[in-house]
Amino acid sequence: MDTDYGWILKGSQRRKIIHAMNKAKIPTQIKDDTKLSLNNVSDVLRQFRVKGIAQCINPNEKTGRVYELTKKGMKIRDEIIKD
Repeated sequence: MDTDYGWILKGSQRRKIIHAMNKAKIPTQIKDDTKLSLNNVSDVLRQFRVKGIAQCINPNEKTGRVYELTKKGMKIRDEIIKD
Protein backbone atom coordinates (compact mmCIF):
# COMPACT_ATOMS: atom_id res chain seq x y z
CA MET A 1 0.00 0.00 0.00
CA ASP A 2 2.88 2.37 0.75
CA THR A 3 3.92 2.70 -2.89
CA ASP A 4 0.36 3.47 -4.01
CA TYR A 5 -0.03 5.95 -1.15
CA GLY A 6 3.12 7.78 -2.27
CA TRP A 7 2.04 7.60 -5.92
CA ILE A 8 -1.27 9.31 -5.07
CA LEU A 9 0.43 11.95 -2.91
CA LYS A 10 2.80 12.83 -5.77
CA GLY A 11 -0.06 13.66 -8.15
CA SER A 12 -2.30 16.65 -7.45
CA GLN A 13 -5.04 15.27 -9.73
CA ARG A 14 -4.90 11.88 -8.01
CA ARG A 15 -5.14 13.58 -4.59
CA LYS A 16 -8.15 15.66 -5.67
CA ILE A 17 -9.92 12.62 -7.09
CA ILE A 18 -9.35 10.37 -4.08
CA HIS A 19 -10.62 13.20 -1.83
CA ALA A 20 -13.76 13.51 -3.97
CA MET A 21 -14.50 9.78 -3.84
CA ASN A 22 -16.26 9.82 -0.48
CA LYS A 23 -19.01 7.60 -1.98
CA ALA A 24 -19.79 5.84 -5.27
CA LYS A 25 -19.87 8.40 -8.08
CA ILE A 26 -19.94 8.71 -11.85
CA PRO A 27 -16.94 10.43 -13.50
CA THR A 28 -19.00 13.57 -14.24
CA GLN A 29 -19.70 14.04 -10.51
CA ILE A 30 -15.99 13.67 -9.75
CA LYS A 31 -15.22 16.18 -12.53
CA ASP A 32 -17.66 18.68 -11.00
CA ASP A 33 -16.26 18.16 -7.49
CA THR A 34 -12.61 18.52 -8.54
CA LYS A 35 -12.89 21.02 -11.43
CA LEU A 36 -10.67 18.68 -13.49
CA SER A 37 -11.43 17.74 -17.09
CA LEU A 38 -13.43 14.58 -17.74
CA ASN A 39 -10.45 13.17 -19.65
CA ASN A 40 -8.19 13.64 -16.63
CA VAL A 41 -10.76 12.06 -14.31
CA SER A 42 -11.21 9.08 -16.64
CA ASP A 43 -7.45 8.57 -16.97
CA VAL A 44 -6.93 8.61 -13.20
CA LEU A 45 -9.90 6.29 -12.60
CA ARG A 46 -8.42 3.86 -15.13
CA GLN A 47 -5.09 3.97 -13.24
CA PHE A 48 -6.92 3.51 -9.92
CA ARG A 49 -8.68 0.42 -11.34
CA VAL A 50 -5.42 -1.12 -12.53
CA LYS A 51 -3.82 -0.55 -9.12
CA GLY A 52 -6.86 -1.91 -7.22
CA ILE A 53 -7.65 1.46 -5.62
CA ALA A 54 -11.08 1.89 -7.22
CA GLN A 55 -13.55 -0.32 -9.01
CA CYS A 56 -16.39 0.15 -11.45
CA ILE A 57 -19.56 -1.34 -9.97
CA ASN A 58 -21.44 -1.47 -13.30
CA PRO A 59 -18.74 -2.21 -15.90
CA ASN A 60 -21.18 -3.40 -18.58
CA GLU A 61 -22.79 0.02 -18.89
CA LYS A 62 -21.59 2.17 -21.78
CA THR A 63 -22.52 5.44 -20.02
CA GLY A 64 -23.08 6.30 -16.39
CA ARG A 65 -20.45 3.97 -15.01
CA VAL A 66 -20.26 4.20 -11.24
CA TYR A 67 -16.91 4.06 -9.45
CA GLU A 68 -16.14 3.47 -5.79
CA LEU A 69 -12.99 3.01 -3.77
CA THR A 70 -11.93 -0.52 -2.86
CA LYS A 71 -10.96 -1.34 0.73
CA LYS A 72 -7.38 -0.57 -0.25
CA GLY A 73 -8.49 2.76 -1.74
CA MET A 74 -10.48 3.66 1.37
CA LYS A 75 -7.45 2.99 3.58
CA ILE A 76 -5.30 5.25 1.41
CA ARG A 77 -8.00 7.95 1.38
CA ASP A 78 -8.29 7.83 5.17
CA GLU A 79 -4.52 8.25 5.51
CA ILE A 80 -4.45 11.18 3.06
CA ILE A 81 -7.34 12.95 4.79
CA LYS A 82 -5.58 12.59 8.17
CA ASP A 83 -2.42 14.27 6.85
